[in-house]
Amino acid sequence: MTNGRVGLWLAALVLVGCSSRPTIPVADDQTLVMESSILASGIIAQPPTLSTQELQPSASSRLFNERQQPVTVHYRFFWYDARGLEMHPLEAPRTVTIPGNSGVTLYGSANYLGAHSVRLYLYL
Repeated sequence: MTNGRVGLWLAALVLVGCSSRPTIPVADDQTLVMESSILASGIIAQPPTLSTQELQPSASSRLFNERQQPVTVHYRFFWYDARGLEMHPLEAPRTVTIPGNSGVTLYGSANYLGAHSVRLYLYL
């Protein structure tokens, strides 16, 4: 009798787990991820803005270098679908050198029609 109740309880848990949809929301305050070395090098970044032109999602972000010497920054845009799941294949990492006391704009475009949100990852 006890084995039957445990089995019924486990079956109910499995059904409840199967009925939920996996979502990993990208919150507005989590669209920009920077390693601490970026901040230490004098780089300030704005969160990426997402736009859709001709059905292709694209994003841009402005970076500023507060120091006098140029800084080389590596970056990658990560794209997410409507459920918050990361879209693959991932974009290749890119590199930009920001001259001293100036700024640059980073651009990225998704090769996926279903991209609903974006996250920018910056590192040295």
